[in-house]
Amino acid sequence: MKIEWTAPAEADLDEIFDYIARDAPVYAEQYIDRILDTVATLFEHPKIGRVVREAGADHIRELIYRSHRILYAIEADRIAILAVIHGRRDIEQLEPGDDDR
Repeated sequence: MKIEWTAPAEADLDEIFDYIARDAPVYAEQYIDRILDTVATLFEHPKIGRVVREAGADHIRELIYRSHRILYAIEADRIAILAVIHGRRDIEQLEPGDDDR
């Protein structure tokens, strides 16, 4: 099964990197690398993440890395990374394509 990043999820990574890099560019790169490493575990264990209750669907799951929730969907032929949001955000308030993550 392949892992694909959606455009909003890629934008989330860019925003996280930019935010951290303002103070610590090296740490920003390491942080993003750790998120990517966390996502890579899905190749072998796609159901490792917990079901996202707010989504109301068993195929929408999440992994946690530090203060971020990595939301993903298990589909027939791929795992789609949907978003990387701060854990304090209320995902029920997010709209599809919401740039304020």
